[in-house]
Amino acid sequence: MAKLYFYYSAMNAGKTTTLLQSAYNYRERGMNTLVLKPSIDDRHSTAKVRSRIGLEADAVSFRTEEDLLALADEANRESPLSCVLLDEAQFLTKTQVFALGEVVDKLGIPVLAYGLRTDFKGKLFEGSLHLLAWADELMEIKTVCHCGKKATMVLRLDQNGVPLKSGEQIQIGGNDSYVSVCRKHFKSAESTNYAT
Repeated sequence: MAKLYFYYSAMNAGKTTTLLQSAYNYRERGMNTLVLKPSIDDRHSTAKVRSRIGLEADAVSFRTEEDLLALADEANRESPLSCVLLDEAQFLTKTQVFALGEVVDKLGIPVLAYGLRTDFKGKLFEGSLHLLAWADELMEIKTVCHCGKKATMVLRLDQNGVPLKSGEQIQIGGNDSYVSVCRKHFKSAESTNYAT
């Protein structure tokens, strides 16, 4: 039975690596998958999903106004899909999360969405909020803070490694801009410089 899965974590927990491993497992068994990514994530290429450890796969890029049910339905008609995998799910809109549920409920195709739970201010992203509410299965992918505790929060850093407390919710970046920390170090971030 098809389900909508949400795999969430702080940054640098291996979400994209896990997605790519899942896609590989399906392909290895002769099953067709559709790998999706929001066009806003243009760090490497809008046509690729790439992990920090160098693994990558071709992906279909989509904009916030695109209908993901229609996109999956068209791909499924061309070549039947065994699974839809979606990277950077935090950037989805409420409408797109609803559409992913329709991919599961109407087309009978499992959807595995991977993304951040919260932003650098500790607030839920729109996509994450609705995936937490509507997904059939929630799975946390764990990573660690520099103190050894489980990292559940993300800090955005300025060019000097100083945590920022204000700014736009979405700013595309990697290890140069963000660090994952536990709740204690998220709360005490004002006194810490992460460049050292």
